[in-house]
Amino acid sequence: MKKILMVLTSHAEMENTKSKTGVWLGEFTDPYYELIDEGYEITLASLKGGEPPVDPMSKMTEHISGANRRFLDDEVAQQKFRNTVKLEDLNAADFDGLFYPGGHGPLWDLASSETSGRMILDFFNENKPIAAVCHGPAAFIKAEELQPGFLTGKRMTSFTNTEEALAFRSDNIPYKLETRLRELGVDFHAALIPYTPHVEEHGTLITGQNPLSAGPTAKLFIKKLEETLAFSDGQ
Repeated sequence: MKKILMVLTSHAEMENTKSKTGVWLGEFTDPYYELIDEGYEITLASLKGGEPPVDPMSKMTEHISGANRRFLDDEVAQQKFRNTVKLEDLNAADFDGLFYPGGHGPLWDLASSETSGRMILDFFNENKPIAAVCHGPAAFIKAEELQPGFLTGKRMTSFTNTEEALAFRSDNIPYKLETRLRELGVDFHAALIPYTPHVEEHGTLITGQNPLSAGPTAKLFIKKLEETLAFSDGQ
């Protein structure tokens, strides 16, 4: 069985507002079912373990996707989501790939987690594919801190400053992710039109720009996984 580790944020609080954040539901469900349908086994993890918070906005009618509806009818997936494993209890050697969905939460917890940062570096150094969507690439910030130069020259994307402004949440976050990634040396690219799908690939690193990029990111991630596994089998 091909195994994927999917890491979800445990952080729900935003700054200067009573509004909550957490996992953006479609950025979890779209990749989850892309992978499940291709025969992958997924372990859901978070820093705190247990049920992660979900951004309430991602549950609103206009944000409900086919994958979200499928999740609401999938008791197995809901049970896994309610009982995520603590990331500190897992080992990169037991998985074939690593995936970080977004939601604003990663700007706080995953971006500052040494456990998460070391997990990323373990996967990277073992040449295993890593994907992150929207605010998920915030997790790479700690990897860069632990291994300076890790992000230098990497072609990547994330939720952009323009999209942040259009979401009216610029004043509720600790920093803008696009700006921070550029400061850390990332070769940043984005779609010309905000909120349209956009995916970047740099070696084994795959990043998606926004919620509509979650499915396309997962598809490219699967392609990279198949290439990597085929290479490993051929050695």
